[in-house]
Amino acid sequence: MAKRTARLIFALLWCGAAAAQAGATGQAPIGGVVGDGLPDALTDTPGDPARGRAIVANRQLGLCLLCHTGPIAEERFQGNLAPDLAGAGQRWSTAQLRLRVVDARRLNPQTIMPAYYRVDGLRRVPAALAGAPLLAAQQVEDVVAYLAGLRQ
Repeated sequence: MAKRTARLIFALLWCGAAAAQAGATGQAPIGGVVGDGLPDALTDTPGDPARGRAIVANRQLGLCLLCHTGPIAEERFQGNLAPDLAGAGQRWSTAQLRLRVVDARRLNPQTIMPAYYRVDGLRRVPAALAGAPLLAAQQVEDVVAYLAGLRQ
């Protein structure tokens, strides 16, 4: 239990630091939500699964493996607080994956998953980081492309 608590605290603290590294501005088109998904891509450039995998594995940028386990064997110490990413492309559509990355709270207000592209309505964000999403629009599309390809 202590390890889970430490991981959760680290994940919450990480959110502010990652926003500083993202360095991008913008906001998800939350009005574009249809059902439980966000069908319209955030960019005109299709996501790159290889770049998405690198973001998911990155311990400073995506930090997805802090909470999730994923099919990235070379990364040790993967999380167990959130769903396994293996087979994500089978379980969720591209639109569903996009909304979960952009702002998972739209689906579950109690989630501990950070909103990677939402910038409004957040609490306890340092002033220097306010208005900057954790991931740029293209990075979100890259992560979505990687996850959509995980069909196990």
